[in-house]
Amino acid sequence: MRSGGGKEVCVTGASGFIASWIVKFLLEGGYTVRGTVRDPSNLKKVEHLLKLEGAKERLQLFKADLLDEGSFESAVNGCDAVFHTASPVLLGPAELIDPAVKGTLNVLNSCAKSPSVKRVVFTSSVAAVIHNGRPKTPEVVVDETWFSNPDFCRELEMWYMLSKTLAEDAAWKFVNENNIDMIVINPAMVAGPLLQPDINESVKPILNLINGNCKKFPNRRIGWVNVKDVAKAHILAYEIASASGRYCLVERVIHASELARILRDLYPTLQIPDKYV
Repeated sequence: MRSGGGKEVCVTGASGFIASWIVKFLLEGGYTVRGTVRDPSNLKKVEHLLKLEGAKERLQLFKADLLDEGSFESAVNGCDAVFHTASPVLLGPAELIDPAVKGTLNVLNSCAKSPSVKRVVFTSSVAAVIHNGRPKTPEVVVDETWFSNPDFCRELEMWYMLSKTLAEDAAWKFVNENNIDMIVINPAMVAGPLLQPDINESVKPILNLINGNCKKFPNRRIGWVNVKDVAKAHILAYEIASASGRYCLVERVIHASELARILRDLYPTLQIPDKYV
């Protein structure tokens, strides 16, 4: 990664799992960072950001909410790039889809109004790539040309997958109409060390195996990628001028039984399940 050289960038949802690592690496690279959070005065949510090296000199937190129209404008205006990572991870369809789609358009609208913004890096997911009913046999390669089908997601009530699919689709339509340079990052299941104090959804499958909440592991294969690699990929997507389109980030795909085996090898005293559903 290059030296920030005093450039100013914005990270939405800055206190989140991936976003916190993006903020950390940006500060280490010499960038000045504007981070948006719902409540900058909530120390429990933001203290880990304030303690990062360089934060005192080059991190400023802004109050912004995905559904509060125009709330991102002050944070975005004057920035060279915007990393839009803020996205809800809830359970029901209504709670997920509105903030994901409207929030994305809210942020992008602020970017369109700011002449300083040269590139937007948007955090999507392989959830917006792979759910379309197409066969995934060993000879099939899933790549960045795949898009999840909203009707397929609705039919199977995969609301998180639907929210990511609709949000990315809305983002592409908006940037194409408004001539915004956008790169999309589509990571698989993200694991790795947490900077924030709260447990996030993507590490729960591992936590459930460790703490005994899951008596049997699921009979499925999942793609995994390290959170540090995901954060660095976001920054490289901004720094490398030739970057374009979408990038799927998957370190490897493993069956849940292999995940359980890895955990048993690492932590032999824990009662990791040995049967799958």
